Amino acid sequence: MTATSYAVVGGGILGAAVARQLQVGDPDASVTVWEKEDRLAAHQTGRNSGVVHAGLYYEPGSLKATLCRRGVGLLRDFCDEHDIAFDTCGKVLVALDEVEEGRLGAIEAKALANGVPGIRRLSGGELREIEPHVRGVAGLHSPSTAIVDFPGVTRRLAGLVEEDGGTVRLSTELTDIRQDGTGVVLVGRTAAGTVEERFDRVVLCTGLWADHTAGRAGDTREPQVVPFRGEYLLLRPERRSLVNGLVYPVPDPRYPFLGVHLTPRVDGEVMVGPNAVLALAREGYDWRTVSARDLREIAAYDGFRRFARQHWRTGVTEMAGSLSRRRFVAAARRYVPELRLEDVVPGPSGIRAQALERSGALVDDFRITTRDRVTALRNAPSPAATSSLAIAEHVVDVVLGREVAR
Repeated sequence: MTATSYAVVGGGILGAAVARQLQVGDPDASVTVWEKEDRLAAHQTGRNSGVVHAGLYYEPGSLKATLCRRGVGLLRDFCDEHDIAFDTCGKVLVALDEVEEGRLGAIEAKALANGVPGIRRLSGGELREIEPHVRGVAGLHSPSTAIVDFPGVTRRLAGLVEEDGGTVRLSTELTDIRQDGTGVVLVGRTAAGTVEERFDRVVLCTGLWADHTAGRAGDTREPQVVPFRGEYLLLRPERRSLVNGLVYPVPDPRYPFLGVHLTPRVDGEVMVGPNAVLALAREGYDWRTVSARDLREIAAYDGFRRFARQHWRTGVTEMAGSLSRRRFVAAARRYVPELRLEDVVPGPSGIRAQALERSGALVDDFRITTRDRVTALRNAPSPAATSSLAIAEHVVDVVLGREVAR
């Protein structure tokens, strides 16, 4: 019997996890990964904060909630098995006033419904016992929230794919997808020229380009991906002791993004941020990178125009923080009053690939669609990296006909 051939397009943590899970789910499978960059984890996976989310915010019963909770355990076990840095440093949500304190109850209820262990409400005094330099009237403590080396996880997953007979093709950019009754032809661009390969099934884990690649496979372009850049500052080494673990604001349900927080990393750095500004290109990691094509596409989309009309004030505030380091630091100083402008240096930036409905609403949950022989991850923002191994299980169940895409 001929082995089934699978291609996974995208070499981030989701692509690597899906490729590996295809080998687990179909031991006779032939698996190939296509990645357009010359390295794995070049975009969202390698540019996020490294937080392993415990499942505080997600609607109980949603894919985000169920796959995040399962993903945490799978990820921790994988890191233990393969000696990858994983630090359960804990997280506090800090309420600055009575209004924010009132919001903690709804978050606590979701966390308990999702099975997050150890959740505990904190008084201002109890908050200071955990984070001596942090100030707030109350807090919520998640001791199981962790940090991890996501690029390291990605590289190890890809290594296992190759060790089990699979292929990882770097510097291979997808340019077209053709489906017929017998399979899927992927057309790509490499330094050596055009390449074409035929596969029985294809999975698209293309992040910022999810709507484009799904469209090439014959699926609808909606929901459309809109890129939001998050910029970080870094604490100077001598000031990293200002926090012991993760320090987060209490999210405001009226706004789509969390706001500035302080995030230790497994490499010892402490990140301050991010803000959330519209990127001027799908891979526009700074203000100098502009794509007229990407901007025209964003501006032409009804969903983005409706989103912008609703949240323009937030957009102006976020842009001001991007252009003024003083304002950026002031936002973080609300939680850590000892933080000074001279305590920070410029840090990295990343882009969140956020799908928007035509109505202007953010696509809140993970979204996976299948068109004939092609399955696409259409929306996989945070906590996708945390959930990656569980998402891979779910996607492979869809591909193998054991689960319906959602």
